[in-house]
Amino acid sequence: MPADRETQLAGLEALAGAGHWREDGPYPGDGPYPGPRQARVAADAVAGDAVIARAPEHAPPADWLRDKPGWLQQPDWPERQDWSRTPDWSDSTAQFRVGLSAFGPRRSRKLHRRLLRWKPRYWPLAVPFVIILVVVGWFTEAYAGPLGWPLTVLWTWPIVSTIVGIRGIHRTRKTLRASDARWRGRGLTVCRDSMILVVPTIGRHDTYPALERSVLSFIAYLPRCFPRLRIDIVIEEGCEALSRITKLAARSDLIRLIAVPRRYQTPAGTKFKARANHYAHELRIYEREDRDDVWVLHMDDDTGVGPDTALAMARFIEEQFQAGDEARHMAQGILTYPREHAVNRLTWLADSVRPADDAGRFSAWTGSGTPRAGLHGELLLVRASVEASIGWDFGPRSIVEDAQFALIFCDRYKGRSAWFGGRCYGASPATVRDFIRQRERWSWGLVGLVCNRSLRLRDRLLLGYSVVSWVLGPFQNVAVVLAIGYLLADPNTSPVALWIVPLWVLNLAYTIWMYWEGLRLNAGVSARGRRKWWEPVVVIGLIPLFAMLEGIGGLRGFVKFARRAENKFIVIAKPS
Repeated sequence: MPADRETQLAGLEALAGAGHWREDGPYPGDGPYPGPRQARVAADAVAGDAVIARAPEHAPPADWLRDKPGWLQQPDWPERQDWSRTPDWSDSTAQFRVGLSAFGPRRSRKLHRRLLRWKPRYWPLAVPFVIILVVVGWFTEAYAGPLGWPLTVLWTWPIVSTIVGIRGIHRTRKTLRASDARWRGRGLTVCRDSMILVVPTIGRHDTYPALERSVLSFIAYLPRCFPRLRIDIVIEEGCEALSRITKLAARSDLIRLIAVPRRYQTPAGTKFKARANHYAHELRIYEREDRDDVWVLHMDDDTGVGPDTALAMARFIEEQFQAGDEARHMAQGILTYPREHAVNRLTWLADSVRPADDAGRFSAWTGSGTPRAGLHGELLLVRASVEASIGWDFGPRSIVEDAQFALIFCDRYKGRSAWFGGRCYGASPATVRDFIRQRERWSWGLVGLVCNRSLRLRDRLLLGYSVVSWVLGPFQNVAVVLAIGYLLADPNTSPVALWIVPLWVLNLAYTIWMYWEGLRLNAGVSARGRRKWWEPVVVIGLIPLFAMLEGIGGLRGFVKFARRAENKFIVIAKPS
């Protein structure tokens, strides 16, 4: 656990405490608010002041709407403010000027300026490409050895993902420039639509500290941009940390605690996180919140938000309000990892690849309107009416429900997804073992999704291509290749044709770019605000190790799928 965790939590509590704790605290307008008490949601269990809302254990949504009991009524949202006035940051109280680090307004302003200035750079891609091409071209043999054909396939395979990622860099820069031009000088944006934040949690004691950190950040940063905000914490009935989570929920009227009954079953028998998501989804339909003017923000229990997150989402939603028939229905931003949330520096460096992937490949696909590369389960913003038409009931073998949701969305709402520049703030796995187990679950679920014939083949092809590249990771590793070459007494790694070499170099240069730019992103959202002098050198030098760890997780997931092992949704311990 980081030494400054108590300081961070105390700072976030101070942020949230000024206006959104308890029923008797001040709230803009002093009007009714859709907290757990005002919404008059039924309580089967009450601990302290927190209300645990429950819906029927099993019923089709249509039956729920027809037989809806009187206590499940639409919350009375506050009357709309004067939206013609656009306040700026100076209108905010001190709580909203304090950044994610919770160290004070001055550091928050610096964080805000850093995030506004950030754009992915081209030179970390171009410079390695030129240098490596010169070096490799000099030493490449004019003939191929016994490894020629296998390496031509293995090392050329990722080229499509590389090209898509480079296209994503361009799209990200273009999107950020357009957003900056559109909103420059506009100050704070207050969203007209309603926001329901859904955070499912397994409710263990080892995951609670991260949940607490995340929830405090929701309360600290979101209400200013979203006056119609509700936070739904979704837990399993009788979970291990129930009493602690109940006390956390009791501290704010913004929070509603939803307990999923043990006996609850979806029509398709869905399990794990998707089951909890579907329960909350059916409850929203039950309460008639499946409307175009309600947005659902899905977050993981270890992932918080900052001032940039709220502002980016509010501006995105307002843009859709003005877009009319061309409005988008779903969007996703960037998942980052502040240094302060990491308990293992090696896994933190290894996770540099994830925010860069969001700014590259995911920006290219999701930003173009069709998220065929999949989605993350956090910072996933969906229009409630659209989510109601898809749901999360994907069957008992679904363990990557976010990716399956994305493929169904591709089929039904082509061209209606978007990418925005806001960030969420997560935590890397605490150990290398957890890092591999996390990747194993993703690979296991994605392989199953690729083989799921209920989905359109064209929507599965790109995902299948990416999964093959991932599963083959250990065999693409340069250390493994050289070891095999020496065993064969011929370490020649030349391709079957020299024109293949630039493709190999482009793949490697893009990999270097991902770790370089991802480290820049993660360091930029950390308290220090910049990389330490040794981190770029180390992260580039350790790419072969990181690639092996990623590949081992991917291969293990494929083996478990091939052996038809019983599906398990592995929830690793969450650093706080």
